[in-house]
Amino acid sequence: MTQAGLSPLRGLAKLRDARTRRFSSYDRTGGNDDRLHIEPGETVVIAEYDGAGIVTHIWATLACNSESFLRKIVLRAYWDGEDQPSVETPIGDFFGIGHARTKNFASLPVQASPEDGKGFNCYFPMPFATGMKVTVSNEAEDELVLYYYVDLELHDRLEDDLGRFHAQYRQARPEGMAETGLTNEQFLFGGENTDGKDNYTILEAEGRGHYVGVLFSVRSRRRSAQWDWYGEGDDMIFIDGEPGFSVPVREPDRHSTREMAFIEPRGESAPGANDAWPPTLHGTGTEDYFNTAWCPTQDYSAPYHGVIAAGGPNWSEPVTLYRWHIEDPVIFRERIRVSIEHGHANRRSDDISSVAFWYQAEPHKPFAPLPAVAERIPGFGRDAEG
Repeated sequence: MTQAGLSPLRGLAKLRDARTRRFSSYDRTGGNDDRLHIEPGETVVIAEYDGAGIVTHIWATLACNSESFLRKIVLRAYWDGEDQPSVETPIGDFFGIGHARTKNFASLPVQASPEDGKGFNCYFPMPFATGMKVTVSNEAEDELVLYYYVDLELHDRLEDDLGRFHAQYRQARPEGMAETGLTNEQFLFGGENTDGKDNYTILEAEGRGHYVGVLFSVRSRRRSAQWDWYGEGDDMIFIDGEPGFSVPVREPDRHSTREMAFIEPRGESAPGANDAWPPTLHGTGTEDYFNTAWCPTQDYSAPYHGVIAAGGPNWSEPVTLYRWHIEDPVIFRERIRVSIEHGHANRRSDDISSVAFWYQAEPHKPFAPLPAVAERIPGFGRDAEG
């Protein structure tokens, strides 16, 4: 019986046919200036190699005098000579909390370590067959100081069926709906969502692969003095145009005072639309998708899920959560849309941002343009209410 793959610790005994290497910012004069100085508007290559291998770990820490600079520094990675990046995200959001902030937390693939979460670590394996390139772009107003390691294994050839690592940043301020004439309870809990079209999209990809998780950030714009839970929205994942399962027998809620009828299952509206109902995976609430419960107000870190920032009093402060599908990757053969409601029935209009992580066979669907730097700063241009 093979020991490899039984667990991370059992697998350590398996001897490996590879060579270990590292790119880093060490001072090549022998001095102690072990960092890069990256000017505003400059893009630098921090790692580049021709051949086969796997990036096994990235560590970084940064300093810059510009406000919200962690949203202004962009990390990109390219595999096997591709022109379009497979990784494109503000560096702070890739490694953790979002909102251009730092905070200590520990998960299995991504961690932010002391001091104050400024030690960034990523352990997602990143395979490549013919080459790799990693770049950092400084879109801030001031010089960036960057310390980093990129650790990797070099291989004679890459084994078959290894997907390429992808990470993409998205953000939105969805329209929501007016709450005039509604009670707080009606606004937060009322309404129906029968198609998921207006959900916030975390990931939309085409090809063969599997979605492995998300770092998800929310900033409430409602600023209500009433109880103001942001996370009543359900997760809905649409895969390959195939509808999901439903409990065979379930009656409408007899305690409800309104007339209710189940939504009949339906297929795609057109070939490739990937909008069959019910969604392939249909959840029950934001905190449920992130493996927590009952409107969490506590910070919490676990290997596969956590609450990096719970949102403070009445969720009036920034929120960041994570969910890693490591034991339960979400597999797609043709296409996938990972989405979540912004409040139940998409009634809320908060600032939402996310980084989705997935593996897939190339080529991947080109990413939409990264929002301009002025549009990425927390508050999305400082025009948020409150």
